[in-house]
Amino acid sequence: MEFVKCLGRPEEFYNLLRFQMGGRRKVIPKMDQDSLSSSLKTCYKYLNQTSRSFAAVIEALDGEMRHAVCVFYLVLRALDTLEDDMTISVEKKVPLLHNFHSYLYEPDWRYMDSKEKDRQVLEDFPTYCHYVAGLVGIGLSRLFSASELEDPLVGEDVECANSMGLFLQKTNIIRDYLEDQREGREFWPQEVWSKYVKKLGDFAKPQNIDLAVKCLNELITNALHHIPDVITYLSRLRNQSVFNFCAIPQVMAIATLAACYNNQQVFKGVVKIRKGQAVTLMMDATNMPAVKAIIYQYMEEIYHRIPSSDPSSGKTRQIISTIRTQNLPNCQLISRSHYSPIYLSFVMLLAALSWQYLSTLSQVTEDYVQTGEH
Repeated sequence: MEFVKCLGRPEEFYNLLRFQMGGRRKVIPKMDQDSLSSSLKTCYKYLNQTSRSFAAVIEALDGEMRHAVCVFYLVLRALDTLEDDMTISVEKKVPLLHNFHSYLYEPDWRYMDSKEKDRQVLEDFPTYCHYVAGLVGIGLSRLFSASELEDPLVGEDVECANSMGLFLQKTNIIRDYLEDQREGREFWPQEVWSKYVKKLGDFAKPQNIDLAVKCLNELITNALHHIPDVITYLSRLRNQSVFNFCAIPQVMAIATLAACYNNQQVFKGVVKIRKGQAVTLMMDATNMPAVKAIIYQYMEEIYHRIPSSDPSSGKTRQIISTIRTQNLPNCQLISRSHYSPIYLSFVMLLAALSWQYLSTLSQVTEDYVQTGEH
């Protein structure tokens, strides 16, 4: 099905096919599970159950770094789950968070008092994003530096490390508006949405769709202000596995914001980047020139979709202009220019025919085996 979706996009089709036929391991090498202790195997099992996307890039890290980041992620994910549970009163939640480190040494500790979701308004958006995501970026950066895989500056520049986390967190919050509303969670900042409606849930009403999109564009514009720090941070990395770990989620987030910008679908359903698009980003975002080219591509997509009547249009153009000054190349990725459209189309057609042939052959073989069994 994913291959069919890519038929109109030869490059994505080619990369998806290449990814399925072994290209994945060049970006995300397979980890040797047999060499792990039983406790580490348990950690990676929980990691894959919690987030398959992050599990893939974590497992691709070099040496002992992957184990440290795995445990670091699981602990912070548990903290984040507790923090996000809006059924827990502040009086009970604060002591739980302060003492959480001690619960890690109690194998039987559980929190079972969560009730049905109660809708609450997030009052301090910047502080929330800093604690649940910015500190993650800062902690990971210090791990990278302490391991000597990266320079000390990576761990010392708190502002850039904080922006790495904030950009991912804000992207998720923007994209997940409708899902969070249905689950009784409200993360969009009140100081922004209250300029447009009385209640955040009003954006889901058809009569408010124009106001909803204006608020959406303002939030995306705010998130784009972190990209200069993201570029600075990534440009300092020297270890390939660390670079892939950091760069892939960032370019995915940039592509997601481009898909969400000025898009009414955010308030009607799910907005996701295509699988072929995601695979292309994963395989391309392995060096700084390629990452800059990806950023340039999506900034231009947003720039050319800015409505002149949008209240944030001036600020959106301004931040994109600032991002352009960071030596972004006015070109496509080098890896894409090796193949002419005719060649890609031919490869796509040949691959489609081969895929159809193999699928048909597999079905015939399965039917034959089943007939033999009967």
